[in-house]
Amino acid sequence: MTQAPDYRVASNPAPTLPQGLAALFAGESQTRPTHRVGPKVVDYYLLHHVISGHGIFETEGRAHALGPGHTFLIRPKRLFSYESDSDDPWRYRWVAFAGDRAEQLLAEAGLGTERLVVDSGDSRTPAERCREIYASFRARSASASLEAAGLLHLLLASLMTAGAERAEQPPMADTHGEELVRQVIGYLATQYAEPVSIESMAETLGYNRAYLSRLFKRHTGVTPIAFLTRIRIDRGKRLLRERPELTVEQVASSVGFQDALYFSKQFRRAFGATPTGYRTDTLRS
Repeated sequence: MTQAPDYRVASNPAPTLPQGLAALFAGESQTRPTHRVGPKVVDYYLLHHVISGHGIFETEGRAHALGPGHTFLIRPKRLFSYESDSDDPWRYRWVAFAGDRAEQLLAEAGLGTERLVVDSGDSRTPAERCREIYASFRARSASASLEAAGLLHLLLASLMTAGAERAEQPPMADTHGEELVRQVIGYLATQYAEPVSIESMAETLGYNRAYLSRLFKRHTGVTPIAFLTRIRIDRGKRLLRERPELTVEQVASSVGFQDALYFSKQFRRAFGATPTGYRTDTLRS
């Protein structure tokens, strides 16, 4: 049974923030089914820890199917998007932060430029550290900012520890399935502009089409076709915004839709506006 959606956030009450590493705000949310953020950019680091549910996180041209125990990092000024599962939506906690030592500390914690996800397994520590930062901001004490900075260091340390422990563990029984899903996501995320078929993808990966589709839906909550369509629609949305000289037909073709009318129909279903209407509103704003 899906829990009722909720959203809570608290900001750092301090007038000035520590230079090295400063937590900016923290919160928790039970998301709605298919709740989506982005594609967009932010000018701070944003760390989400998944407590329950499943969803997809996309950035740097890669897509990650994530569930309980996963922590994912959004980097400043990098285009990203994420979406909760339609049947089992995410509940997560998050912390936004900045500082001239942030990059170094993230690298030490195992979240370098090439690694944006840590699997904490059953550890409750990352979620608890996020909650404590939120509680510190809610209390609005004079020491809240320093307390949050300390807790943020402990949060990164817990991710470092969890990542190392998971790396030492033998593969779980479903590692094969998870790796195959990652291969499918990578394939679709890079081939979306081509005339992709699930049959050809399955043949390329060396698996039966029906088996691949069932496995993918079990892990992500959506079919490969639905996932591919969403990637194409999201890329089309970005082109409509960033390349005003392209016609809707050219945008549709650029993201793998041979039929511009079908692209328009899917775009309107996803975003509640036609491609032309979306572009017009974006240019006005």
